[in-house]
Amino acid sequence: MICPHCERSLLRKERTGNTCSHCERRYALDPKTNPLRLNDLRVQRITAALTDNGRVRITPDQLWYALSRKRIGERGFAPGCAGGALVGAGFVTIWGLVAEASFVLYVSGALLATALGIVIARQLGAGGGILPMSRGAFRSEALAEWQRVYGSLPPGVVDNSGRPWPPRPAADSPNPNAVLVCPDPSIAVFLAANGLPDRHGIALVQGLEHVRALLPHLPPRGPVLVLRDADAGGELLVRRLRADFPGRPVIDAGVSLRTIRGLPQAVAYRDPVRKPTADEVGRLTALGEFSAEELKWLAQGWRFPLVGVPPVRLLSVLDRLAEQIGRSVDGERRDASEVGFMTWPGAAGDGPDPAGGR
Repeated sequence: MICPHCERSLLRKERTGNTCSHCERRYALDPKTNPLRLNDLRVQRITAALTDNGRVRITPDQLWYALSRKRIGERGFAPGCAGGALVGAGFVTIWGLVAEASFVLYVSGALLATALGIVIARQLGAGGGILPMSRGAFRSEALAEWQRVYGSLPPGVVDNSGRPWPPRPAADSPNPNAVLVCPDPSIAVFLAANGLPDRHGIALVQGLEHVRALLPHLPPRGPVLVLRDADAGGELLVRRLRADFPGRPVIDAGVSLRTIRGLPQAVAYRDPVRKPTADEVGRLTALGEFSAEELKWLAQGWRFPLVGVPPVRLLSVLDRLAEQIGRSVDGERRDASEVGFMTWPGAAGDGPDPAGGR
């Protein structure tokens, strides 16, 4: 690996204890000792790309996905597994033929069967999409070590460990143009850190109960935006919101399942802990909107997360959508004001308040 400080190429014996033997400075990550095979220079390079060289701020989870993409796409069985089994089977077979030992030939057959099984499993996708390092482990191991060495997170990465969700809008804040539902706290912090809710007058919330509380403050056609992962839970969330608020526009601003599955650079992963239940799969099936292949994909727990969308692109798309909504809502409010729906006669103090001082 290359030393991030003096840029010398280091052999394994020249970097004992994560310390360069040439400049004697400590670095954070060694590709030989972490599951993502990270080194400091790669983290710096990927962080600069994600933040557009410091123009936007990102969260640790967005950095986690970008650094994990390559490893997630690899199969769980290493290429050498089948080859090793085949070589072993070859040696054992020769020995068995020479020694005329039937037991040894049985062992050879077992090794050959194992190698064939590994090859077939790899072709069928076994082991694919498994996380080499979870989000939590990335924070507690890789980023924690980075902070110990450098004293802070990589430039542009927001430390949201103490605030998993952005602060709620103040009670006296202006009425929002729209509500944005985002179940992923990491993406919510990302949007807040880059000023999107304040810039467009959007209330950023986490769940259905927050939407209900804000609906009376929205314009008549002020929409509910849903920003969610491409997975079983995300698909059901959109339908749930539309069913619960039939008179309100509900816009799916999340990742499109069909679009994302057709993009080679969009690497999905599986999380066995978060596989959908039989009831959830049944509800998805009953919708009649998904092909058999898509239902199988969702049922196996595959997902593409919002943190996998390039941050600059995500902000750009949401900015354009929010601008369209703002123009539409401003027109509604202007029309309502002209016919007196949102202002009281004499509001400037020309008489008593017809609402009785409320």
